[in-house]
Amino acid sequence: MDILLYDTTLRDGTQREGLSLSVEDKLRIARALDAIGICYIEGGWPGSNPKDAEFFRRVRDAGLTHARVAAFGSTRRAGIRCEDDANLRALLDAETPVVTLVGKSSTLHVERILETSRDENLRMIEESVAFCKRAGREVVYDAEHFFDGWRLDAGYAMATLLAAAGAGADWLVLCDTNGGELPDTIAQRVAAVRQTLSTPLGIHPHNDAGLAVANALAAVGAGCTQVQGTINGYGERCGNVDLVPVIATLQLKLGRRVLPPGRLARLSELSHFVADVANQAPDSHAPYVGRSAFAHKGGIHVAAIAKLADSYQHTDPALVGNECRVVVSEVAGRRNVRLRAAALGLDAGESEARVLARVKELEHRGFQFEAAEGSFEMLLRRTAPDYRPPFELVDYTVVIERRGADGGTRAQAMVKLRVGEEVMHTAAEGTGPVHALDGAVRKALLPHYPALADVHLADYKVRIVDEHLGTAARPRVVIESARGAERWSTVGCSENIIEASWQALADSLELALLRAPQSAP
Repeated sequence: MDILLYDTTLRDGTQREGLSLSVEDKLRIARALDAIGICYIEGGWPGSNPKDAEFFRRVRDAGLTHARVAAFGSTRRAGIRCEDDANLRALLDAETPVVTLVGKSSTLHVERILETSRDENLRMIEESVAFCKRAGREVVYDAEHFFDGWRLDAGYAMATLLAAAGAGADWLVLCDTNGGELPDTIAQRVAAVRQTLSTPLGIHPHNDAGLAVANALAAVGAGCTQVQGTINGYGERCGNVDLVPVIATLQLKLGRRVLPPGRLARLSELSHFVADVANQAPDSHAPYVGRSAFAHKGGIHVAAIAKLADSYQHTDPALVGNECRVVVSEVAGRRNVRLRAAALGLDAGESEARVLARVKELEHRGFQFEAAEGSFEMLLRRTAPDYRPPFELVDYTVVIERRGADGGTRAQAMVKLRVGEEVMHTAAEGTGPVHALDGAVRKALLPHYPALADVHLADYKVRIVDEHLGTAARPRVVIESARGAERWSTVGCSENIIEASWQALADSLELALLRAPQSAP
């Protein structure tokens, strides 16, 4: 590889607020990182908590075939020998082939955070690196606060690197720990270090100024051959550099070898997998791998990509495992409808204009079809001249009752539905009105359509459309339904939240029946 990737999702990434990984989670992510071709996987800080110590014990048998595992820790404490430092002993006890040591490059941190002398800090760096090298480890030295330290005292910041290099460090990694540096400055400082030292250099940028990816690329351009970051940019405060766009940009735009052949197409899968394991919502607008990264909405844009995909795409989405999508909304054109229908395996035919007009009308009333492609599919299907709905609503009643000051609430729904020539009148109770309504509808439909037993509600979201109207505002309801691995979303909007929920629920159940047609009742 031209550039060696060092992933710290399992250590630095877990410092993101609200993110926690179990040992099993960390092992699953480590295997995924190894499979795509990451060179280094930093597993955690073995001296800091039992979870990381257990990870290092278990990762030895995880079957990794490509990546080298690194244990992270700090240089020895001031005033004690390396042999007596519990942190350094824990690092070696982790038995990883790589040890990453973090040391202070800034005089501010040396004097006011560590509260030691500059000379003692240099000895801490030199002796800690030499101690780990004597134990046969590859040593990565992370120069924390390097760029801020350079600004305060460039000579001392360089002296810390010289101490690590002189003791045999295999890598010197320059850290923009506060994440506030600019790309031009990064490039200048890296170039200056490169002129003085021959030890391979790495970059560890944070994203507090929104420049982490730009800073990583600037550092590579100036001579760094290792990039430390996390998948999806997870990390403390605003996060670490996101390795996903770094990988794609280095390989697709700059022609640098970053992943083994054939692995780049798994980048979207990796990003989504890590988000899922970390219990974080994937960023649908993330560069390269987000669901909306290659989504086209404006009518002019869609008309152009229908003729030439590259007209509004900076790269082929398939190269990173993504896909081009056409979104239908109030700013769409007829071609949006045609292309989206084709993607669903439907032919809009002469109904394009009618469907588009209906979309614009409904979105003006508060509907939104971008996040509810199931409802858009129902609009298309209902325009077919031979369309026959599998069921029709006659009426419904929903009652919510509260008993006493401390009593709970109870919801009951009564529904009258028509299937063919038969009219069913059913009732059901639920924990809330939508739950009760769903139960009553299913009670009526299941005898005719037993396949609906496999369909369940996966998510229910409500958003207020006209916030300024307060409690009189129209709620928009989006329901996500599931059948096995299949997912679809439907939308409803009305001044009455029960009616909005019914609209989304009816679309959801009707679409489920149309995608898996049953015998006519």
